[in-house]
Amino acid sequence: MTTALRALLLCLAAGFLSSPARGGLPESAADNAEPDTYAMADFSRVRKYDAHVHANGKDAAFLEQARADGFELMSINVDYPEFPSLAVQHAAALALSKRDPARFHWATTFSMKGFGAPGWSERVNAGLARDTAQGARAVKIWKNVGMIEKDADGKLIMLDTPALSPVAEQIRALGVALIGHQGEPHNCWLPLERMTTDNDREYFAKHPQYHMYLHPDQPSYEDQIAARDRFVAAHPQLRFVGAHMGSLEYDVDRLAAFLDRFPNADVDLAARMSQVQYQSVRDRQKVRDFFIRYQDRLLYGTDLTFGPDADPAGFKREAHAVWTADWRYLATDETQQVEVLHAQVPGLALPRAVVDKIYYANAARVFAPVKAAR
Repeated sequence: MTTALRALLLCLAAGFLSSPARGGLPESAADNAEPDTYAMADFSRVRKYDAHVHANGKDAAFLEQARADGFELMSINVDYPEFPSLAVQHAAALALSKRDPARFHWATTFSMKGFGAPGWSERVNAGLARDTAQGARAVKIWKNVGMIEKDADGKLIMLDTPALSPVAEQIRALGVALIGHQGEPHNCWLPLERMTTDNDREYFAKHPQYHMYLHPDQPSYEDQIAARDRFVAAHPQLRFVGAHMGSLEYDVDRLAAFLDRFPNADVDLAARMSQVQYQSVRDRQKVRDFFIRYQDRLLYGTDLTFGPDADPAGFKREAHAVWTADWRYLATDETQQVEVLHAQVPGLALPRAVVDKIYYANAARVFAPVKAAR
């Protein structure tokens, strides 16, 4: 090869490889390649899964909006005094899953009534077996464990009490995940004026019984988190989903440490997006890096709740608004006003592959149809 020919070839190669916009692709291929991130126009066409909702009535409005916006739903039954009875929630879940089994999925729960009495765990376990046979894909345990329920001696029942171990083992054996809501947001232990988001201020102002700042005689935030962590450590084969970012929503570094410590645990994002946005306003890159690093462990969720007396049309508008606002934040680089923070919040513009996992693949894996463990 002559010196002149060799120089010509080197120049051509350098020109081909040095174009970062095209990554070495021919011009026609680069022009046709999809961008690395989604846009708002992609919202309705991308397959999505809201892994934490509450459909507490048989009305089809929730399902209809989920179809319109491209969502599957995980509706979670919970022993919450402000919700309909567990029997009503159970009936609604069966009716909606029968109406659209490919799109509507549900999690069962159990009552703590009679805890400590002979036969309690056997009755609970029989009910869980029945419900999974009827289609339940997970079990929910609520914050009443650790914050409300007491044993015969008047002592609060914490999640790591040995008496709950037979139930945890049954959930593992049934092959479903346990969705655990233990504790509350870190804001719960602060006075209202020191809370970081207006939505927490509003909730705890209306629910002083759960505002732990007002109840210093109760277990601390660290007590709640420690009990939950001891429980997860004691059941390493149990699939555990920490609801509401595992109540570690205020600090992505601390949540990262939890996920590193417990490889059997995932978390959903339900009702904690504003706390994440609070952090990303201060350090967007740090929060974005967290989502990318833990892309296999995060489940998109909202905590949207549709009760028997809700206005269907109004609820549809609310659901669509919540879903599109979250998409704008997670999937695009658009900036939006977040009223509960009184701030303009830039989107994270997560890569498409990351969005696809957080919005669908992770929940589809964690809440797969039941195949009992051995």
